[in-house]
Order: sequence, then C-alpha cells, then structure tokens
Amino acid sequence: MATTSATQFRKARLGRRGLVLGAAGVLLLGAMALDTTVVRIGSDNDLRQQAFDPDQFGQREFPRIREFVLDRAPDAATMANALAEDRAAAIADYGTMAGAFPVLAVSVTGVLGEGRSGIFPVAVDGLPDGMTIRVQTGPAINGTELRDVVGDIAFGDFTNQIEYQDAGAGINRAMSAETLNDLDRDALNGATVSLTGAFTMINPKNWLITPVAFEVRQ
Repeated sequence: MATTSATQFRKARLGRRGLVLGAAGVLLLGAMALDTTVVRIGSDNDLRQQAFDPDQFGQREFPRIREFVLDRAPDAATMANALAEDRAAAIADYGTMAGAFPVLAVSVTGVLGEGRSGIFPVAVDGLPDGMTIRVQTGPAINGTELRDVVGDIAFGDFTNQIEYQDAGAGINRAMSAETLNDLDRDALNGATVSLTGAFTMINPKNWLITPVAFEVRQ
C-alpha cells in the first residue's frame, strides 16, 4: 500500500513538472514570436538587410550633392582671388576640408582643349598666369570629390574602407549617368562649355574638376 502511494506521488509530481515545463515552453515561444519581425521580400526592411549597394547610395545622395555644389560654387576668377587673399576663408565659403586637403566647389566657363582619357584642359579668361584647369568627363570618373565636398559623408558611416571607397564610386556613377551620359567627347575639342563641379586642392594652380553640371554652349 505504501509502495502504491509513493508511486502515485511520483507520477503526480512528474505530471506537475511536465505542466510547468510545458507552460514555460509556451511562454518562450510566445516571447520569440513577439521578438520576430516578418520581412517581406522587396520591402524596406528587406533592403536594409541586404549588402551595401554603392549605386543605390550614389543615386540617393547625388541630387543633394549637386545642389550643395551649385549653391556654393563661385566663378573660377573669384575662387582664385579668394584663395590668394585668404585660403581658410575661401575653404569655409566654398567647400570643406577632407583629410589633409580642401575640396572646393567652382563654376567655370571656357574653351576646351584636346582631351586625353576623357580629361580636357579648359582655357578660362581672367585667371592668374600659370594656372591650369582641367575637367574629367569620363566615361570613367575618378576621385572622391563629390563624396567629400558636402562634409557629412564620413568613414564611420560605413562598415569598412572598401564600402567608403565604393560609396564615392557610386556617387560618381550616378553623376555621370545624369550629367555626362549623352556627351559627345570626340566633339569637345574647341567647344565652349559652362560647368560646375568640385576639385581637391592639392596644387592651388592646378585644378581637376569633377562636374555636377556640364553644358556645351557651342
């Protein structure tokens, strides 16, 4: 009789334990369900979980970069004089520091010379002697001027140096698609152009401009 009672007690105890464990399992599953987000393919959440897309980044960022450069850019003679008078003030007015060198916005109207690999010299009136201005027209656009000129696209925003470099390349491709896609480079020698863009001032007398706007006037 005692053995039977003990057996029944153990069974009852095991049963209660099973109920407790079962209830805990239900609570755990419920908590997991509450903490789980269903991501639909193609939704905004799905896009955030994908790998970094430099072209998508460039298409999103280029319009505001273009507006920033267009708003900031003086004509080339004004820029040259400002740099000669007060370099720090000119940088504050027309661009930003990007590491060791400033990136500046400028507008240029002049006559293009003979180009090489899509880079054309621009003859501009009113500049100091010895100055050289060039513009890159692609198809390949190099450099990070457009990424750096606004001053708020920082390395810390990206996973690594590769993503940071790819971001600049994505912006360049977005600019080229919108600004230079229909350009007849073979017909540019001797053409008068108006352009606005940005350049990294490594040598104050030698500017290589990456354009955000480019117009062939004749």
